[in-house]
Amino acid sequence: MFFSTPPLPPPLPLANLLFDFRQSNMAINQIWGVLDDVVMGGASASQIQQSSSGLVFKGVVSTANSGGFASVRTRNFQPPLNLSQFRGLSLRLQGDGNRYKFLIRDENTWDSLAYSYSVSTTAQEWATVRIPFDQLIPVFRAKTVKTAAPLDTSRIQSLQLMLSKFEYDGNLNPQFTPGQFQLLLESIHLY
Repeated sequence: MFFSTPPLPPPLPLANLLFDFRQSNMAINQIWGVLDDVVMGGASASQIQQSSSGLVFKGVVSTANSGGFASVRTRNFQPPLNLSQFRGLSLRLQGDGNRYKFLIRDENTWDSLAYSYSVSTTAQEWATVRIPFDQLIPVFRAKTVKTAAPLDTSRIQSLQLMLSKFEYDGNLNPQFTPGQFQLLLESIHLY
């Protein structure tokens, strides 16, 4: 199983570039893996593929069996990434019209508090999305945690991209459509 094997060392930021998913020499499947609602009894199924255009995150998201999310997540970085000299992340992506969440964790436990940012996409359009660290929302399983400390950018443990029927605190994602989805992620930069 993907998350039960030893992790690779984290990528080293190069000229503010954290991941360039177009590079064929990147061991994508050893760093990133799918994590869908089947872990909770749901019926969604996703996959990732590397292409010359980037990381393709695609599949079918289903609300059957009280499900409704598909995601791709990194293993915990060993050692954690120190991004304290940066203000945020910048994603270059091509969307499908759904609203995704980008989550960052600073704890090394599996089911931990995450810091979330909603990313709206337009079908077949390329966009650069800036995610300021100081605008992340602390959440635990899509519920906001108002008492949480700010994200500790000196010890980033993992990154995750998720399509979910829920936005936050039980509210539905206004740009969620069950069925097939596909997001193309070209790169993740630091700024």
